[in-house]
Amino acid sequence: MYGNWLKTTLLMAAIMALFGAVGMVLGGKTGMLVALGFGALTNFWAYWFSDKMVLAMYHAQEVDETTSPYLYGIVRDLARRAGLPMPKVYIIHEAQPNAFATGRDPEHAAVAATTGIIELLNERELRGVLAHELAHIKHRDILISTMTATVAGAISMLANFGMLFGGRDEEGRPVNPVLAILVMILAPIAAVIIQLAISRTREFGADAGGAEICGDPEALASALAKIEAYAQQIPMPTAEAHPETAQMMIMNPLSGGWLQGLFSTHPRTEERIARLREMAAQMRRR
Repeated sequence: MYGNWLKTTLLMAAIMALFGAVGMVLGGKTGMLVALGFGALTNFWAYWFSDKMVLAMYHAQEVDETTSPYLYGIVRDLARRAGLPMPKVYIIHEAQPNAFATGRDPEHAAVAATTGIIELLNERELRGVLAHELAHIKHRDILISTMTATVAGAISMLANFGMLFGGRDEEGRPVNPVLAILVMILAPIAAVIIQLAISRTREFGADAGGAEICGDPEALASALAKIEAYAQQIPMPTAEAHPETAQMMIMNPLSGGWLQGLFSTHPRTEERIARLREMAAQMRRR
């Protein structure tokens, strides 16, 4: 728990520094102060409301044991096994198989699954996926993923805003247009790199934690293999329009060719599956 709070603090400090750097380049000291103020407000807003924004962005529909007894029942059983409060459950009407968890803490958490993943996986595999998402909640790293998705988007917006309207230094001179273009390009990339610093190791932790919760590492391994086979063939328009949210998903939803591997917020699926199968072998030897 304390480790994740430290990660969150360091992450937010790095992002605030990035806000300040963008502001300094585009508007000198005044621009830096304005950008830092904007960053502080964005962090505050993201802490309290980013989960609602992401769910609304994906047009997620909340369900219960009446409207979706199958999905809700699986989450309820796994939450009990994990010793977690019952999260809210959402369905996203997207053909691509995927899922994510969001919320600032276990008491204010939500799990969302696409219709594609519900249709693709059998019950055993779906339990593995949902256990993975509950592990994110249990490890208290859903706050990190949700906030970084929101703040990374804000950094991109700030850089584009500065490029669109131009910036001026302390003496009122226009900012070098080449420098402004570099900021517009590099600031969002820097935000992504900050996300990468945390998200890949977090996925390994959630895989292991999810396997422990459901007691079936092979089920999650099988689910990951199926999801990857289908996810790259079926686009998810909302994720493509908001790539900063990709790192929240159990599988990278973006179609990006070789760049996908270079800037992927997820570890290689083959490595995730290998670790899960080794975990299953260890369980059998006990």
